[in-house]
Amino acid sequence: MLQLRDYQEDALNKLRASFANGHRAVMFYLPTGGGKTECAISLLDLADKKGNKSAMVMDRRILCDQTSKRLGKYNIDHGVLMAGHWRYRPEKPIQICSVQTLEKREGFPAIKLLVIDEAHSNRASIIEFVKNYPEIKVVGLSASPFTKGLGNTYTDVVSGSTTKELVNMGMLSPLRVFIAKEVDMTGAKKIAGEWSDKEASERGIKIVGDVVSEWVKKTHEIFNRPVKTIVFSSGVAHGEALSKQFAEAGYNFISISYKDDDEYKEEVLKDFAKEDSSIHGIIATDILTKGFDQADVLIGISARPFSKSFSSHVQQLGRVMRPHHSKESAIWLDHSGNFLRFYERWEDLYNNGVKILDDKDTTAKEPSLNDKEAAKCPRCGALWPLKTDTCSHCGMVRVKKNEVQAISGEMVELYGQKPEKYSSEYMEKFYHGLIGYLQYKGKNINRAYHLYKEKFKVAPVWKKKAGEFNNDVINYVKKSNIAFAKSRK
Repeated sequence: MLQLRDYQEDALNKLRASFANGHRAVMFYLPTGGGKTECAISLLDLADKKGNKSAMVMDRRILCDQTSKRLGKYNIDHGVLMAGHWRYRPEKPIQICSVQTLEKREGFPAIKLLVIDEAHSNRASIIEFVKNYPEIKVVGLSASPFTKGLGNTYTDVVSGSTTKELVNMGMLSPLRVFIAKEVDMTGAKKIAGEWSDKEASERGIKIVGDVVSEWVKKTHEIFNRPVKTIVFSSGVAHGEALSKQFAEAGYNFISISYKDDDEYKEEVLKDFAKEDSSIHGIIATDILTKGFDQADVLIGISARPFSKSFSSHVQQLGRVMRPHHSKESAIWLDHSGNFLRFYERWEDLYNNGVKILDDKDTTAKEPSLNDKEAAKCPRCGALWPLKTDTCSHCGMVRVKKNEVQAISGEMVELYGQKPEKYSSEYMEKFYHGLIGYLQYKGKNINRAYHLYKEKFKVAPVWKKKAGEFNNDVINYVKKSNIAFAKSRK
């Protein structure tokens, strides 16, 4: 039996309130992994119980199959309106529909409710249908409703939850992002404002060696072994070049594309889904952005630069953030430059969700070399994504932004670093610095033990001796003193 989570129930209540306020086409936003399909199934089931017919439309066979299986899991009877499908039962009140089949039929079933999967795709036939049948209530599902023109079809948007809330609930894995040598798109040709696939693929091939070497470095540095990975390439040729380079390094990465038949792709993904799969990674352009929900993928590699497609960027990030018992966090290796290009928009989406449907079709601002260099820690190569003077990786205190140096060609962490993940060297120096500073101020040096434990959440294991102290130590002691004084008041 289908049972929704509290936040999903709240989201559906917001959706009903929107309909009650006069909206008949509403965009329903939830981050990837938030359970949009379960919410949709609940709507379809409720419509059936009220005696109304409904349909859910999607643009890929594999998505129709997946949704049909999910309905079967909850014992909800339905038909699948898709050529050659074994569950073709057009008389059933709930229909799972392939949009291609509907377009060939030149008509839609007589329904009261239409649920549109991946509504940000803004397919012309769907838009026309919504326009021509104003008596039908429409729900558009999307984790990235940022396509130009959505506001012309959907008059309201309901945000079911935010990525931050789902991460805090354990429904999504926290994200750690590293950045390295990018695909150089300087002067590249654009089509409708986006870099062409051909140019992106040709330029991406030039750094396949960097992509492979950085993956080998990070997978062993973080996990001590190869782990399941997905790679977003810039095109078919780029994907094949990456697959070959990984093979030469001794790893099994399979490239799939629109050129491969559906049966082959299905077999590859089925093999990759096995816990003991011999496949280390899957490489594709856009195939993995829809209908790929494998939770045990620990690393995602971005090697397809986008000039303005924030929607694609968000969809790709969502592929690695599903929670799994094997991961503390999702690792994202950025060779495209997309994370910096869309950083402000991602932070807003992460924290606030979607409040309005922005009808602007804007190209992302390209960060300057100075912007990128100013973000890097000169000691360890990690990046400061937030406005702070202390590197959360190694503890380096930044005095002046213009003193920060770039580390060319080396992958550096950009986002999602855990404050407790300090290096052993830094923790030892910090402890000795605390003792040295307290001694210098004439204070009880035993307090260093408590300050250290307060900061690192573990007791110090280092020899008790005074050492040199820096601004990081001084600021932390002052911060602790202020907090204590406020608590006394």
